[in-house]
Amino acid sequence: MAVLKRINQDDLRNHNLSVVLDTMLRSTSAFSRADLAKETGLTKATMSLLISMLLSHRIVKEGAPLVQSVYGRPSTPLSIAGGSVCGIGIQINTDGYGYVVLDLDGSVVAERWIARDLHDADADALFNELDAMLVEQEKTLRAQSYMIAGVGLALPGLVTEDGHLLMARNLGWEDLDLSRFDLIRRFDVVVANESNMAAVAQLPGYATQRTDEGIVGPNGSFLYVSTDIGIGGAIVRGGRVVTGDHGYAGEIGHLSVQMDGPVCRCGRRGCVEAYAGRRSMVEAAGVAEGNAAASQAALDEFGRRVREGDPVAMAVFADAGHAMTSMLTSVINLSDLDTVIIGGSWARVPADVLERMAARVQARILARGTLNVRLLRASGISRPALFGAAQTGLRNFIDDPLRYLG
Repeated sequence: MAVLKRINQDDLRNHNLSVVLDTMLRSTSAFSRADLAKETGLTKATMSLLISMLLSHRIVKEGAPLVQSVYGRPSTPLSIAGGSVCGIGIQINTDGYGYVVLDLDGSVVAERWIARDLHDADADALFNELDAMLVEQEKTLRAQSYMIAGVGLALPGLVTEDGHLLMARNLGWEDLDLSRFDLIRRFDVVVANESNMAAVAQLPGYATQRTDEGIVGPNGSFLYVSTDIGIGGAIVRGGRVVTGDHGYAGEIGHLSVQMDGPVCRCGRRGCVEAYAGRRSMVEAAGVAEGNAAASQAALDEFGRRVREGDPVAMAVFADAGHAMTSMLTSVINLSDLDTVIIGGSWARVPADVLERMAARVQARILARGTLNVRLLRASGISRPALFGAAQTGLRNFIDDPLRYLG
């Protein structure tokens, strides 16, 4: 029989603080103490104690009191305060690397991106360079009195839950123990596939103040599809990324749509990535080869040929669209999700192309009489995986506030 953990007063306070912070972050409007008590189910006395604690640590701030009626007492709105807690997001991609620092209020404290071709990059040299960059940034944040809640790292590869990179073929990396790098150990970095991190960035109020309605709600369920050189995916249910038992869930880019199709970089035939990945399309259309096919210039040239009616480019694009449609149909049948968010290069195709893809998927899914498939473009963040990584770091504070507040 399992021994149940006894919950003490600090555990209860920690849980209640987490609930209050989560509630405030997920709302687009300010709450009063009474509003928060009603929304969370906590007593007014408990709420008063919790808010006093958050005010003293500059996590929340009070606005000007509002008089709701002639006879009513003034209501003081509360909002998330900036300048105290931040999260750091790091990304390594085929086109460069960098970091962003996000405040709890959603503002960008600092960011830096270095554009570089990282195909077959030297992992040790790259992590040493990132470490040096972040040492300086950490000094600046400490001088500004920021608490660093956590650090997330987005990688374009297969990552285990304990931070071991099995493969990132587009970087030329395989079987990489990430804990050997000083950067990972020093910050206790949370490492995940870039699609998972990008999916987090679509959830309003996940770890920073919600500012708009977003394309899905804070508790949304959807399939996120990352379309770049590779094709990746993430399954989100109830506002949480489903990582699977070993951390590999969502590898939709290597779902085979044609058993005798072209050879993928993973070694199998007919993967979606071998049809719809941007390098694959560029190479199949004869625009460029090798690493040159991964450049933005090559993708732009491919797009130009499609728009101008080049028959080879149009045929390649049509095959890629069919592959994407086939993959989405299978994943929706398997997952019972009705919302798909597409990020990356495929999010930039014309609206009528996405509409036709959605219609084809809708016509092919088994539950077509019940589900109404939505195919949406990702939010306009330029590097969603980078921002999702920063929010992943910040989420440490939301889930365990007393660890930082003492």
